[in-house]
Amino acid sequence: MAVDLRVVAYNIHSSRDDRDALAAVVRGLEPDVLIMQEGPRRFRWRTKAAALASSFGLVMVAGGQPALGNVILTSLRVRRRDSWEIRFPLKPGRHMRGAAFARCEVGGVSFTLAGSHLSTDDEERPSQAALLRDAIATVDGPVILGADLNDVPGSPSWDLAHQDLVDVGVDGGDTFSCAAPNRRIDTVAVSPSIGVKSYRVERGALTLRASDHFPLVADLVL
Repeated sequence: MAVDLRVVAYNIHSSRDDRDALAAVVRGLEPDVLIMQEGPRRFRWRTKAAALASSFGLVMVAGGQPALGNVILTSLRVRRRDSWEIRFPLKPGRHMRGAAFARCEVGGVSFTLAGSHLSTDDEERPSQAALLRDAIATVDGPVILGADLNDVPGSPSWDLAHQDLVDVGVDGGDTFSCAAPNRRIDTVAVSPSIGVKSYRVERGALTLRASDHFPLVADLVL
């Protein structure tokens, strides 16, 4: 039986912008799944993540500090079965990075969510993309990836992260920055078995106040 699933991938800029606008954007998109980058990861991260999830009308199922700011939230329609995190090796002088994973179920259909945020360092980023690819390759069943890759289509990092996955937003346009969009560095990518009903980069007026990245909205069929 086919099951519809709305997935939003969103770098929320560490909640440094208009929090009310951010909550309004996410609530207005009505996601079943929110794969978030730059979520809470430091002091009192659990409390902050729970408060943020509540403001969105969602619950946290994976990530936070163990995944270094990658957080996966879902609606109550989605059931979490398992979760885990990975950390990438640290290049001295750079930020620690990682990825969050959550095995979930909706309508009797199982799938795995993955979220990551790769380095801004050109030398460090491809190795992180390769580790993300390898981690996804170990997952049984369909995978949905939401990520800020800090790189553009055609780059080695982009190609590594999308290996064996379908780039949902290939015709969707730029995702960063909201002030002057000129790059597509954020992505939703899925296993070939997952159908895609629609995709868009949400560019409503509130998004300009909510973050420096636009949210990506994908309506999928499992």
